Order: sequence, then C-alpha cells, then structure tokens
Amino acid sequence: MTTQTTPPKSPDIPAAGAPAGLIGIPERIARALATGGGVLAVVSTFLAWTWTDEFPGDLTFYGYPGGLQVLVLIGGALTALFGLATYGVKGLGWLTPAGGDAALKLTSLATFATAWYTVLAISFRLGGVVNLEPGGYVVAVVTLAGVLGALALPFERPEPDPIDPEASRGERFRHDAAHGWHVVKASFAAGTPRPLRRLPASLEILVIVGILAVCLLVFTYGIGTEYDELFIGFLITAGFCFAALHKAGLIAHATRITARHQNITICGAFVAAACFPFTQTDDQYATIGVYILIFATVALGLNIVVGLAGLLDLGYVAFLGVGAYAAALVSGSPSSPFDVHFPFWAAVLVGALASLVFGVLIGAPTLRLRGDYLAIVTLGFGEIFRIAANNLDGTSGPDLTNGSNGVSSVPDLEILGFDLGVHHVIGGVTIGRFANYFFLMLLITAVVVLVFRRSGDSRIGRAWVAIREDETAALAMGIHGFRVKLIAFAVGATLAGLAGTVQAHVTYTVTPEQYLFAGAIPPNSAFLLAAVVLGGMGTIGGPLIGAALLFLIPNKLQFLGNYQLFAFGLALVLLMRFRPEGLVPNRRRQLEFHEEAAAPDVLSKTGA
Repeated sequence: MTTQTTPPKSPDIPAAGAPAGLIGIPERIARALATGGGVLAVVSTFLAWTWTDEFPGDLTFYGYPGGLQVLVLIGGALTALFGLATYGVKGLGWLTPAGGDAALKLTSLATFATAWYTVLAISFRLGGVVNLEPGGYVVAVVTLAGVLGALALPFERPEPDPIDPEASRGERFRHDAAHGWHVVKASFAAGTPRPLRRLPASLEILVIVGILAVCLLVFTYGIGTEYDELFIGFLITAGFCFAALHKAGLIAHATRITARHQNITICGAFVAAACFPFTQTDDQYATIGVYILIFATVALGLNIVVGLAGLLDLGYVAFLGVGAYAAALVSGSPSSPFDVHFPFWAAVLVGALASLVFGVLIGAPTLRLRGDYLAIVTLGFGEIFRIAANNLDGTSGPDLTNGSNGVSSVPDLEILGFDLGVHHVIGGVTIGRFANYFFLMLLITAVVVLVFRRSGDSRIGRAWVAIREDETAALAMGIHGFRVKLIAFAVGATLAGLAGTVQAHVTYTVTPEQYLFAGAIPPNSAFLLAAVVLGGMGTIGGPLIGAALLFLIPNKLQFLGNYQLFAFGLALVLLMRFRPEGLVPNRRRQLEFHEEAAAPDVLSKTGA
C-alpha cells in the first residue's frame, strides 16, 4: 500500500524541516517581520525625517512624502504586497506566478538600502544623527527588522524523495503530486513562471498600455532627478525592484503578453516615447533624450553586426563619424571646404552612402578573418579614422576636416519650412530645439527598428544567425559566408551613418575626439558594444534599453569625479554576473546561460 504525502499549500511555504535562511528566526515570524516591515515603511514616509530643508527633497513635512521618501514608499508597498501574496491572500496570487520568497527578499533589500542610504546621507550632510526627526529613526528600525525577516526565509527547498526508476506510472504520478512544489520550483529556476489564465486580447492590450505608461513614468522620473542623492536612491530602488519582478515571474509573464501583440507593443512604445518631450518644461532633459536616441539608434545598428551576424566590431563608432562628417561638409558649414548647402534629405543620403561605402571598403578585406583577429582589425580601423580626421587639416594632409578643430557651425535643419532650431508651440506646450530633434531621431529610430525587424526575419537574417551560431556548419549548408557577413557590415554601417547625419546638426560641431574607442561619456565603441551585450544581443528592445541606461547613468554620475568609471564598471560587473544574457534576452541566449536551471523544466515537459 502506497502512503501519500500531503504537499504544502504553496511553493512559498515549505514543509517542516526546510532549511532556514541566514538568520535563525522561525519562518512564520520572519515572514511577518518582512511583511510588517514593508507596511510600516510606507507609514514612516508620511512622517518628517529631518527638521531642516538643507537636505533636498522636502523631508520635513508630515503627511506628504517627498524626494527619497517616495522611493521608500514604493519599495515598502511592493514588499507588503509580495508578503501578503506569499500568505495566500485572495486576489494577489497573480503577483507571484514564479513564487514570492525571492521577490520579498529583494523588495525588502530595496526598501532597507534606500531608507538607510537616506538616513546616512542626512547624517553626513547635516553633521550627525541629531538632525533626524522621529520619522528617520522609525524608518531605519522598521526597514532593518523587515530585511532581517526577509533574510531569515529559506534560500533553498528540500530535495524530493528519490523515486524508484522501475515504479509504475501511477506511483510516479502520486510521487510528483506529493512533491509537486519542488518540480514547480525547478521550473521557476529555469525562468518559467506558473501558467496564468490567459486574458482576452482587449485586456492584454490594456496591460501593454499600462506597462508602457509605467516605463515612461520610470524613465521620466530617473532622467529628471534634481540632485545626486535622489538619483542614487532611484538606482537602488529600480535595480532591486526590477530583480524582484523578474524573480516573481511578472517580467516573464509580461514578455509573453507583449510577444503575442508585438506590433501593438512596438507602436505603443514609440507613442510613449513621443510623449516624453511633453512632460518637460524646458530643454534640459530633452537634450539628454535626443542623445540617448542617437546612441540607441547606433547601438541597434551594431546589433545587426554583433547580435545577428556574430561579428565582433570594436571600431563601429567610426561609421557614426563618417556619416556625421559627410553630412556636416555638405550642410553649409562655413568651415567646410565645399561651398554647398544640401537640403536635409540630400545630407542624409550623403551621410548614409558615405558610411555604406566605408563599410564595404573596410569589410571586403577584413571579413575573411574571424574572432579575435577581426576584432583587432576593426579596432585598428576605428583608430585610423580618428587619426586621419585629425590630420586632414591642410598641414599634415589635404584640407578636408579642419583637423582637431573639426567642422564647426553646422546650421540647424529645416524640413519643409519647419526650422528645428527654434521653439514651436504644439497644443499649448512649448517644444524647444532639442525636443524638435528628439522627434526627428524618433522617426529615424523607427526606420532603423523596421530595417532590423524585417532583415532579421528574412532569409538573409536567418543566414546571419546561422553564421553566428556555427560558421563552418553554415558554409557546409551552402550559405555564402563572406557575402552574408559583408551585407551585415554594410547595413550596420549605413544605419550608423544615418544617425550621424542628425548628430552633426544637434552638436553643431564634428570633431575627431567624439569618436574614441573608449571614454567617460558615450557614444564610443566600447559603450556601444556594452549597450548591445548588456541590453540583449539579437533583440530590438535590448540595445535600446541598454543604450538608454549606459548614457543616462554616466551622465548622472559625473558628481563622483574620478570614481565615476569605477562605480559604473562595478555596476556592469554585477549585472553581467547576475544576468549575463542581458536585460531583454534572446530566448536562445537565455537557455545557453541557464542550461542547468532549464534542464528540470525540459525533462518535466518531455516526461523524462
């Protein structure tokens, strides 16, 4: 007679004897501490944390959260919700399709880190903890208790009892039912959340609208942080909360919904981006926005070369420079040796064709190389371009680029009588110069996304992927490797030159120092490659998100001075350690990096 074992009610509540966390606190008490800490953290944000307004952020008011208190409020609210979801509260099960313990820990850490960072910043800036009001002490105590409770939760689940390989099908079924929570946990580790009921198409579209609205809100808040402490707190909260949503399975579930409505998602993303200038009152942050779009467009072009074709190009920023120089020379600049002033469409064609020609000329002799050798040659090309542009000053060489002074005083664009260099009023909102260029770059980004999507789904796109995965096998299957790689190189160079034509008019001046291999501020070849890898190779959203982060974060961390690159590099190391497949991973690459975790899920689906 087979004895059945009653499984636990939830994957989040293990059976008796389960291993504890870092701290020896009973699990029920630990869960209550974590959840209660989140609730009390929310309450503490309505208290004053300091008595003086010398610390920015309006932390002296009762009943009105401001500045860093808002971030603690968000972290505490998420902690409370995840804690209640792990208790099985009706109506909150959708929050944790992949389990809530890990998400509860991460949101508790986010709340604790942001709160204690704020308390310490107030103390150091104002000269001691005596400058704290009761709310500051309360939030420090409750978030500490909450994070201790979260860390006391189990980090692993007990292994299921071994099953006899000769057991009958019925015995196997009863065994899996008794220990089904462990099988589910293994599939969670593989990134596969518990299946949720599929919503009607109209509701899924509303979910997509909500996701895009949240993304716009987060980006606008991050780019508009007015002081250094607030931006650091924003990074802490956003980083931990994103990881928590991923561990809870909400990111994977949202990815499935957007994948089912890909066209609507892409169109909605561009509509949300077009709303960004209307959220700004001046050009201060629209300036950063237009540079982010230039950087993102070039990164998406590099994604064709690196992400689809698998060609490591370390000199890609040179194609951006070729397009910028070509457009600047024919756009009526007084420092140009050519006395011509082409209209915008002609300047765009000149910049894109110049980059195309250079891409073919450089790719033809070098693409017969592979791997590290190709990377070294492309790195050399990038340096040759910069040095050549520096020497074409009429002294060391022909007078073409004006040497280190560059091509200056590039006039603003005028399209169909619409001058992008002056302010315009649209719907009662004043749109400044950089906002005008933001809309132009948004259109160019849409063109680049369309090219990437269509080429990736085409026959040539499948050939690129085959070359990337195994060039020898692709050649054996009849793919013309050199021609396919040259097309990828040429398309990527053309897209970079297209973005370069707008960059020349946005910056007014094109100089060789703008196109280094590495530097503190992008765009440069190292940051472009990092944007593709960290964002997610072979995807559309990955390089766009990666480029936005890699441009925004160094720009906001300039107050760190000499420690800026150290802090930034440390953040990249941590990101690659915990999410090597990128923020928006390609499914194939995600499985490559998590083969061991995915194995149980694959075996369970195949019945092995």
